[in-house]
Amino acid sequence: MASEKVETMIAGNYIEMEREGEDGHSSAAAGGSSKTRLSKLFWHGGSVYDAWFSCASNQVAQVLLTLPYSFSQLGMLSGVIFQLFYGLMGSWTAYLICILYIEYRTRKEREKVDFRNHVIQWFEVLDGLLGKHWRNIGLFFNCTFLLFGSVIQLIACASNIYYINDSLDKRSWTYIFGACCATTVFIPSFHNYRIWSFLGLIMTTYTAWYLTIASLIHGQIEGVKHSGPTKMVLYFTGATNILYTFGGHAVTVEIMHAMWKPQKFKLIYLFATVYVLTLTLPSASAVYWAFGDLLLNHSNALSLLPRTGFRDTAVILMLIHQFITFGFACTPLYFVWEKLIGVHETKSLFKRALARLPVVIPIWFLAIIFPFFGPINSTVGSLLVSFTVYIIPALAHMITFASSSARENAVERPPKILGGWVGLYSMNVFVVIWIFVIGFGFGGWASMVNFVRQINTFGLFTKCYQCPPKKA
Repeated sequence: MASEKVETMIAGNYIEMEREGEDGHSSAAAGGSSKTRLSKLFWHGGSVYDAWFSCASNQVAQVLLTLPYSFSQLGMLSGVIFQLFYGLMGSWTAYLICILYIEYRTRKEREKVDFRNHVIQWFEVLDGLLGKHWRNIGLFFNCTFLLFGSVIQLIACASNIYYINDSLDKRSWTYIFGACCATTVFIPSFHNYRIWSFLGLIMTTYTAWYLTIASLIHGQIEGVKHSGPTKMVLYFTGATNILYTFGGHAVTVEIMHAMWKPQKFKLIYLFATVYVLTLTLPSASAVYWAFGDLLLNHSNALSLLPRTGFRDTAVILMLIHQFITFGFACTPLYFVWEKLIGVHETKSLFKRALARLPVVIPIWFLAIIFPFFGPINSTVGSLLVSFTVYIIPALAHMITFASSSARENAVERPPKILGGWVGLYSMNVFVVIWIFVIGFGFGGWASMVNFVRQINTFGLFTKCYQCPPKKA
């Protein structure tokens, strides 16, 4: 009887959401205008497929272009192993976040809380389950990570466009793309990324296979060397860039909340990761095979391939995708800002868009200060992703279900294949220790040393990071 009651409570607003989605689609099909049907088709998504496209599209954006650079630091074998290892670990913590979201939402629905005009975020889950101190910690790490995640997208835009139009330096391109990316303030929520997520994944798929095929056709450069790993600093810098690659679920809760059936999210991130690995492993391996140690001074893989129509297409597609990913990273920040100033539940799209604009300004400014494409990924990965995506979810899950009563009344219990609660806790302890020591400890040390080296070499506000000298 107790389990039946829990199931009923879970169904609460979930069923309302499902009916809302189904009714919307059926009414459009039953005779709505063509404009309404197109809007439902391209704009308003909440299915399992929408969530999968969002996760896969968001997980591998500009980092696709820096993974060959990481392979040159790690060596081929370590590069492949770390991708597989962190891919699995990222999927595990995404699963934990899903369980905590379901637990929080179910408890709130028992209190008759209605979320139809409110987007649940990670810091609210921590607040509801563990209190204000956990909320503040989660809010700090999540917002800082998303802030720098948005910064990285702007840097990537400027870095990429330079390779097909060098009439302006990268800093000038950052000004331009900052203004372009500011238009994401008009996208209300993750419901409205349906067509963008779909197109984004096509774009990264094209770029990944372009990198693979173009590198194999190009062949190895004369005297190619594959020295990595040679230095601990480079080794752990490369490892934390891969840690960052599979840490894209800082927006997991928002994507989950946009689903009609959020309880179906549990394996979506794993399936998305499997697909992403089919893109990252071949492309990074092929580019590193072709160019070897030359990548140590070229953090953007596109800079080494000869200019062709195919390369220019890859650059343009990645530019569009980085605009999409900027929106993915920035939208949760928009939500936090809206809640802070009290406009989150207003129905006026224009008022919300206007209120969101101040969020873009510091992102724009930071991208101009630290335009270090590649090294900034590792720094963000070690100092922010390590806690936001790995350590905090694992600790939060263990503490939430520490008492026997919490485990007995848990909405979602661990499957037997994982070894029950003992197996789950063992996995979580391993994640916390590994990420804290290797990711945050060694990775943080290596990334900061490398980052400071970039500042000393190129300086802050550098106009054109790693730009080749122009011919006279």
